[in-house]
Amino acid sequence: MTGRRRTTTSRTPRTLRSAALSAGVWAACASLAAGCGIIPGTTGGSGDPVTVMTWAPEKTQATNMPGMPAMARAYARWVNAHGGIHGRRLRVITCNDDNDTVGAARCARDAVEQKAVAVVGSYSQYASDFLGPLESAGIPYLGGYGVTDEEFASPLSYPVNGGQPALMAGNGRQLAAAGCTRTSLVRPDTVAGDQLPLLLDTGLSAARGKAADIRAAEDATDYTDQARQALSRAGADPTAKGCVTAVLGDRTDTFFDSFRRTRDAYPKVRVSTVLGSVDQTVIDRSGGKSGVYEGAYVTGWYPVATDKRWANMRKVISEQAFGDNRIDPADAGVQTTWIAYTVLQQVVESLGDGEVSAHSVRNALDGGLKVRTGGLTPTLSWRFEDMIAARGFPRLVNADVTYQVVRDGRLVSARRGLVDVSRTLEATPEG
Repeated sequence: MTGRRRTTTSRTPRTLRSAALSAGVWAACASLAAGCGIIPGTTGGSGDPVTVMTWAPEKTQATNMPGMPAMARAYARWVNAHGGIHGRRLRVITCNDDNDTVGAARCARDAVEQKAVAVVGSYSQYASDFLGPLESAGIPYLGGYGVTDEEFASPLSYPVNGGQPALMAGNGRQLAAAGCTRTSLVRPDTVAGDQLPLLLDTGLSAARGKAADIRAAEDATDYTDQARQALSRAGADPTAKGCVTAVLGDRTDTFFDSFRRTRDAYPKVRVSTVLGSVDQTVIDRSGGKSGVYEGAYVTGWYPVATDKRWANMRKVISEQAFGDNRIDPADAGVQTTWIAYTVLQQVVESLGDGEVSAHSVRNALDGGLKVRTGGLTPTLSWRFEDMIAARGFPRLVNADVTYQVVRDGRLVSARRGLVDVSRTLEATPEG
């Protein structure tokens, strides 16, 4: 990949403060664990179980990711049915963060109390609330969904994808390549949503002009007003190619339902979104090739769900979670959890018969362990020199995205191979 870490890099003051504080807290607790009132998770000999936690919001009024903890449990059943990881049973604890700050902090405290050696393949919008307890205990956050920029700043975070930054920068580049010259972005009116316009605009730079930034409540049941704004701004110039991209998580489909009922009164535009906001199940439910998503540009992190590289994941789901409708193999959250546990397995295997603890897991990750995911991502490694020099995202190691399109009702590749957006992220100005 291009754009690897250089000896000097620019970071935002907030990121520097966050990273410095995190490192300071961890250093203090590493040497004085009893003084911090926390004992990091430990697994002793090869016969002891490896305890980890996975959390995500479930049954809330906003974005829900029930497939992530369900996938984690299925992975554990599969691993344990085949002798565990290097003879160790995998013990997975799950937690519902309720999509709020209290729930996120509670899940993190539970991970500490359960002596988890890592939090793996999880989703939460409230990194500032869950990272503190994890950092104090020295517990690594491995393969988070990447919805917050703190996940790319904490020294104890080990991302497997480029998170929302890569998706939005990649979506901008995909729209620019498609010729969009007037773009509307509909995004959550949240702290996590505030970073999205800047990232999209950086990717759009080749198409000249910034996207219209249209904020929307994350838990609304109707988006008619936002649809009208998006359509009027994207379609204001009949000589230009107008595009509307919406990134509202579970509510993206609600927005496009309002969009569908409104669009006939406005000039025709193309629609777009990112994986995690839409998947094949949503497309099917919305009418397939006769639905609103037909022709939509979609940016993702990974190969399309039908790609043969997902065969092992599908086999595990079939063996261990057949009939569990929470686990959709096309869901980006489920896919991220699968990749995160693939990393965990290789980390534990690399430790041999030695102690498996939060400390040893971090040491393996920091020490240059190279993890291969069967082509679902580039080879992953979290050494300092492997990190991309992206302003505000110092822990980012994988900035690859995929361009997809809905054709005849199916989500298919729009371009072969992965697209590296690291240089686009490097060019993103401070917000």
